[in-house]
Amino acid sequence: MIRREITGFSNPTVKFLRSLREKKHRKAAGKFLAEGLRLLTDARESGHIPEILVMAKGRDNHALLAALEADVVAAGGEVIETSDDILSKITGKDNPQAVAGVFAEFDTSLGALDRGKAKIWLVAQALRDPGNLGTMLRTGDAIGAGGLILLDDCADPFSVEAVRASMGAVFTQRVAQARWDEFEPWLRAGAGQLVAASLREAQPYRGAPYAAPCFVMVGNESRGLPEEYEMACDLRVTMPMKGRADSLNAAVAAAVLGYEVLASVG
Repeated sequence: MIRREITGFSNPTVKFLRSLREKKHRKAAGKFLAEGLRLLTDARESGHIPEILVMAKGRDNHALLAALEADVVAAGGEVIETSDDILSKITGKDNPQAVAGVFAEFDTSLGALDRGKAKIWLVAQALRDPGNLGTMLRTGDAIGAGGLILLDDCADPFSVEAVRASMGAVFTQRVAQARWDEFEPWLRAGAGQLVAASLREAQPYRGAPYAAPCFVMVGNESRGLPEEYEMACDLRVTMPMKGRADSLNAAVAAAVLGYEVLASVG
């Protein structure tokens, strides 16, 4: 275990930690940044211990932080103390929380998923907003989903924004990334019902014949799902729109459908 203090903005470790805010550097390093004691505690309780723990000097003592630090030490990780200003530079926030951690990225291959471990899975195609992605992870955690499968060109689930928006669910939900032409054969190779909100030959989402394991799919925030993807679904459902809006936010749609599926198969 290495424990040290960093006082300079030009320190190579500070530059490395700051670089993790950019996707190309996260991919190159295979690591991502998470901030906040609550989020890091959720990670710890889910079996994920940061490789590097960065703490602000002069922080308040907290039993959860002490437990987190002890686990990092026991795992042979690195503990760093630094100033609020340097921590702000690392996280990109003017008022950073008192602690941040660096984690190894997870295996996001479809082969790493066990579809039999959950009755519900969420699927998102070309989701671009990291806030929506994080919200879908939170929804998945809330409904007991197995995880979130990201199709085609989605936002990075390990971005600082997505991790923050997930409120720790990035550590409790499995995340997979694939192209449609990889996902469809994988899905059809085993049990699984693919469901999407649609206007094409759809039935009301309330009381629809959902079956586990159920894969609830939503599309891009502005374009929705490609027709090919919708027509490949086992079940297409529609939700009533009483006002002028013709669609729901992608993450909200996933939550509404997710809870209806939970009531049916959960």
